Amino acid sequence: MTNSALPNQRWDIFCAVVDNYGDIGVTWRLAKQLTTEYSIHLTLWVDDLKSFSHILPELNPKLDSQVQHGVTINHWTEPLPTPFIPADVLIEAFACNLPAEVQHSMLECHKKHKSSLGAPAAPLWLNLEYLSAEDWVEGCHGLPSLQNSGLKKYFYFPGFGAKTGGLICEKDTLPNRMQWQADPSNRLKLFTQLGLSGINLTDTVISVFSYESAALLSLCQLWAQSSTPVHALVPKGRSLNSLTSLIASPISELQAGQQIGFGNLTIHILPMTDQQGYDRLLWSCDINIVRGEDSFLRAQWAARPFVWHIYPQEDDYHLVKLDAFMDCYGAEMSPELNQLWRGLNVAFNQEQIAATQNEWQKLLLNRQALLDHAQQWPINALIDEDLASRLVQFVKNS
Repeated sequence: MTNSALPNQRWDIFCAVVDNYGDIGVTWRLAKQLTTEYSIHLTLWVDDLKSFSHILPELNPKLDSQVQHGVTINHWTEPLPTPFIPADVLIEAFACNLPAEVQHSMLECHKKHKSSLGAPAAPLWLNLEYLSAEDWVEGCHGLPSLQNSGLKKYFYFPGFGAKTGGLICEKDTLPNRMQWQADPSNRLKLFTQLGLSGINLTDTVISVFSYESAALLSLCQLWAQSSTPVHALVPKGRSLNSLTSLIASPISELQAGQQIGFGNLTIHILPMTDQQGYDRLLWSCDINIVRGEDSFLRAQWAARPFVWHIYPQEDDYHLVKLDAFMDCYGAEMSPELNQLWRGLNVAFNQEQIAATQNEWQKLLLNRQALLDHAQQWPINALIDEDLASRLVQFVKNS
């Protein structure tokens, strides 16, 4: 598909910021990719610009409208700061509730189009859903839902199968990652840029971006007993809430670049970084512990062994989603390696202390096999088109 597949089309994406960075992280990557690779005139409406600015430092949270990386970013307030004019495509990210004035504008456009053939049609209305590897996703992807207003809304499901909406991955992500990892000095340069000191090339470096977990504390206690240096790179936030017993200072007083030593473990406090910087961090670590959707997917493109701390849901439904992904990711592993990787992820997510420590020690003995699989996985996962390519094709077909 060429970049001129949808020339001069205008799209709107609405995103409500949830959990600070998860939803906006995915949405911002998609907005940039659609603008850069497909020349779409895109307006991104965001309700929390302050949280957004943490991953886009050049963003000015005080402005109602601005352009960043070719994307028009508008502050989503109610009422909207500017009159809403329906575009060609409207995407509500992750079932956010569209403002009444937006739905009213779409309905009026729909009525005019029905009464006059020359009037523009209402936007193609899509709900971008959360990523899941569950089997039912293929059957639900792309289905329309007739709203009470008479408008149709289509459900767009990202996924790992050929009949889903695909996975977000910019065209230059994998080539850039391979070039970065080909030169080991890149990671030391990055650590220096981040204000992290005392890390040698042969040390084990682990990035940690998790929710609160007693399993994380148990891993830190295990790493402290390692025979070789271990460095845990942890941003200020929820992961550190699990480590208060190891850290003398209050979490709120910790500064980026600060180090906490505990046996052979050094905990480094990471500064906040933009998305490109976070990608490079994942590329530079030996093992990554990630959470949510955006960091979970970027850890896969990093081609490094990883642990996914999935967001807990009622009735442990998150474990069903975890199991579905492990089936997918582990399909090409040997049975023994698959069992090891599954065991670690399950133990960590269920906060099974002894099991988490035992499975981690097994992981260290099989790191090369896990690394080999992690390097092949992105190639397998992207054998078909990525999410943006499939989304553009879906719009063309609709």
